[in-house]
Amino acid sequence: MSKKPGKTPDSGGLQLGRAVQWPKTPDQAKLDRVPNPQNDTNYVVRFTAPEFTSLCPITGQPDFAHLVIDYVPGPWLLESKSLKLYVASFRNHGAFHEDCTVAIGKRISAEIKPKWLRIGGYWYPRGGIPIDVFWQTGKLPKGMWIPDQGVAAYRGRG
Repeated sequence: MSKKPGKTPDSGGLQLGRAVQWPKTPDQAKLDRVPNPQNDTNYVVRFTAPEFTSLCPITGQPDFAHLVIDYVPGPWLLESKSLKLYVASFRNHGAFHEDCTVAIGKRISAEIKPKWLRIGGYWYPRGGIPIDVFWQTGKLPKGMWIPDQGVAAYRGRG
């Protein structure tokens, strides 16, 4: 069971609980992990980033997406402040929608080694065409309930 709130524990090198510089690039961003206190139980963790921003690598114009990241933890949990900083580091990064979505999924997977992870990148239209990108890795444990990501396909005004 989780410890009761109280005195802030030593962060042990984590970005959590202290002021840190915003990373300028995804490569400079640090993803932190913490031990999974329920390591003997399969469950799903969901992070949603509805205001993800990056830049088109050709035109430099902004691109916007709604990201949904679901994972079944192994020994590690992804620390949310570090994810926020990592996601924000894409703000001035030029990459195609597919590259951003898959790179984020691969980086998280490499850091926390989940049993299963999927990322859905629901990109807003540019040039009249929305692009949705999906990537997953690992084996979903038997009997897991995985909720729908809850993002409707883009339908415009019709």
